[in-house]
Amino acid sequence: MPISASMDGDQIARLAYLGVWGIVLVGAALVTFRGRMGQAAQQAAIWALIFVGFIAAYGLWEDISQDLMPRQSVVDTGQIVVPRSADGHYHLTLDINDTPVSFIVDTGASQVVLSQADARRIGLDPTDLSYFGSAQTANGVVRTAAVQLDRVTLGTINDRNVDAVVNAGVMDGSLLGMSYLGLYDRIEISNDELVLTR
Repeated sequence: MPISASMDGDQIARLAYLGVWGIVLVGAALVTFRGRMGQAAQQAAIWALIFVGFIAAYGLWEDISQDLMPRQSVVDTGQIVVPRSADGHYHLTLDINDTPVSFIVDTGASQVVLSQADARRIGLDPTDLSYFGSAQTANGVVRTAAVQLDRVTLGTINDRNVDAVVNAGVMDGSLLGMSYLGLYDRIEISNDELVLTR
């Protein structure tokens, strides 16, 4: 049966991982219970139930973790409210050219800084960019390439042609700096919440 086109690479990898473990368990059971197939069938049924329970628990955990993790919200007044994450940072997801990109809010960064991976996801080819700029980071000076983000959407707020840079170095994620944050009238942090008001 062909795999659904809606499955992404991570889902296929998880399915393959679970399939390999299933084969290992079945093989181990056959070797252990050779000549005692009645007992093997009973043990196989028990392991099948454990396996199904594991899959169900894994699926439920993804749903539960989404509910437990703090998420950004758009208030009726047009404010964006972002709770502080467990890592101490404020994380914000914006649609860049209709592609969701997760950012760490960094009011100390003058620009929006995209990782190479996120640049590719929004349709930029990092190998075609001109890295004429530079930025000072904790790991030293890195080269940067200036770009413009055609469409940036956060909730009901839409912006066009937002300045950004693509980092030539390795980054774990992208940074949301003042070239975007500066478009807001107010940026407040209180009670472990970041509030953006336009």
